[in-house]
Order: sequence, then structure tokens, then C-alpha cells
Amino acid sequence: MTPRDIHNYRPLLSKASTSLTHEVEAVDERGRRSTIAIPAERPLTVYVDKRELVTLMTLGGAPEALTLGYLRNQRLVRSLDAIASIQVDWSVAAVAVTTHNGIADVEQRTSKKVVTTGCGQGSVFGGLMDDIDQISLPAGARLRQSAVYQIIDTVRVQQSIYKQAGSVHGCALFTDAGELLYFIEDVGRHNAVDAIAGNMWLDRVGGNDKVFYTTGRLTSEMVIKGAQMGIPFLLSRSGTTQMGHMVAERVAMCLLTRCTGKHFLLLTGQHRLEWEPQPFDAALKEP
Repeated sequence: MTPRDIHNYRPLLSKASTSLTHEVEAVDERGRRSTIAIPAERPLTVYVDKRELVTLMTLGGAPEALTLGYLRNQRLVRSLDAIASIQVDWSVAAVAVTTHNGIADVEQRTSKKVVTTGCGQGSVFGGLMDDIDQISLPAGARLRQSAVYQIIDTVRVQQSIYKQAGSVHGCALFTDAGELLYFIEDVGRHNAVDAIAGNMWLDRVGGNDKVFYTTGRLTSEMVIKGAQMGIPFLLSRSGTTQMGHMVAERVAMCLLTRCTGKHFLLLTGQHRLEWEPQPFDAALKEP
């Protein structure tokens, strides 16, 4: 495959996005009946070259991107051109991944599992800190304070399953100027970040000048995944954990938590944020 072919390469993908909500009957505190929407949750078992790997619980909005991003963030597949096809079949709740040359030492590499703090008890293969010291985020990456506010506000007004049905996490990818590129929701934030990672690979989007936002907490696996995607800025509407904070410091990542309205807490990577007094002064004048 020539360099040009590799640059343009995309694996054969199914298009198996499915309904994200399910209607059920509810009775309120006054005995009134109504029909409400709740998030759809379904299992998706991943088979790689006919070998069962893992079962993910997902909404099913972007199953192909989720599968690809999962393989990428688990460090099982190093490049997009290693994948021949990803085919989802909801009738059997499975996705078949076919590679060109197999995955070297797949049994050994998937034998050690770590149960994570992700929703639904996600798991990662291998040591959480494997290869982390090999990651080098761009030293010159900077983010303006006004761009932080723009990102927070964009997520606030974004149409979402959460507003309709609750019970899901949302993740988004922005440019460092505050432009929204992807917004993904799923039953677990780890699924949402994997789906974004898969879309980035498919669309040849690099992470060096990007900002990742999540409604959930930034635990160690979330920070590690962001670092593996090459993203220097992670924002959370919630908080972080001790290990998430430690990993962010280790890779010189800019970590902002409690991001709501005009408020945020900058925990690591202080040198990456460009303070702007004007946006803050404007916020003080808001009613």
C-alpha cells in the first residue's frame, strides 16, 4: 500500500446506528400516567478475527466508531490500515472486526484485565501506565480563557439524549478555538471517548490542537485515553481523581474541572491556559 493509499484508506464499515431511546410508561407522585423516553442500553460483543474479545454496553449510536476507538485506546491496533472491516449485526448483538494480518500476541495482551471506574465497570487490557512515559503532548499548545467559556456554553445548549431522557454521559471534541467537531453520548463516558477516538482516526483528525470535554469525572483511564489521542486539554463538568490528576501532571496536560457557566478549576498544566481578564470581567456583569 503506497503512502497515498494509506492516507486515504478506510476499512469497510457497516452503518448500524440504532434507536438511542426507548419509550416506557411511568406514573408520577399523583398517580398520573405518561410515556417517557429512557436511554436504550444494549450489549455489543466484539469479535476480532472470530475471537471473542469483550462485551460493551452501549446506546448503539456509533457502534463502528466505538469499536474502532476501543481497539485504538486499548493499544491493540496501532494504525487504521490494520483493520479490513468492522461489521455490526444487532440481530446477534455483535460486531465482527477483521484485520489484515491479525493482532500479534493477542491472547497474552488481553490476558490481564483491570476493572476501571468507568460506568458499567469498564475494563482495560494491560497495565494502566503502559507507554504513558512515551507520550509527548505538544509543548506549545495553548488555550484561551474565552475559548473555555465558549466550549462550556456550546455543550450547555447542545441538543442531547441527556436532556430528553437523562442517564447518559456526553463527550465532545473541540478545536482550540472552541469549534465543536464531535459530540457523542453513551451509557458510559469511556464508550463516548472511544467513539470519538474512532471518528478521529477515520477522519484523520489529530489531537495536538484539540480540546476534549466530558460531563463525567476524569479518572485515570479517561486521562490516559486523552493522552493517547494526543489531546493537551481535558475539561470536565465534574471532577477528577487522584490518579487522573497524577497522570495529567506526568504528561503535562491541562486539566480543568467543575466547568459550568463561567467557573472552572485549573488543576494541572497551568502554563497552557492564556488568562484573559476581559471574559471574566464580563461574566461578573451578567445578571
